[in-house]
Amino acid sequence: MSVSTSNRRTQALSLLERLEPSAPERVAQNLDEFHEDATEILLGFAFTDVVAREGISLHTREMLTVAMLAAMGTAPGQLEFHMRAALNTGVTREEIVEIVLQVAVYAGIPASMNAITAAKSAFTSV
Repeated sequence: MSVSTSNRRTQALSLLERLEPSAPERVAQNLDEFHEDATEILLGFAFTDVVAREGISLHTREMLTVAMLAAMGTAPGQLEFHMRAALNTGVTREEIVEIVLQVAVYAGIPASMNAITAAKSAFTSV
């Protein structure tokens, strides 16, 4: 692993820890078991190159991420994780409820229903 690769990995895992303290070890282990470069490639891009940018606060980014994952309707594990992360960055339960209701209008009732399931689980675990 090169210095720059190691640094990207470290930065990504540090930001992931801000979102959910127990996540870095669990996520890195899962990705490392898949391939030795997976953590750096996937998390380095997502968390070091994009999420760490200064143009939008982490709080706002998590609200946007929840809305997009809820609208996608195809990533329930990531949606629940980012709902917990949103709560950990100061997003309120009420704001998550409003996001889920907004999803119903623009992405459909089924996507919103899936998001409700994720929200209920996230609310009980934070």
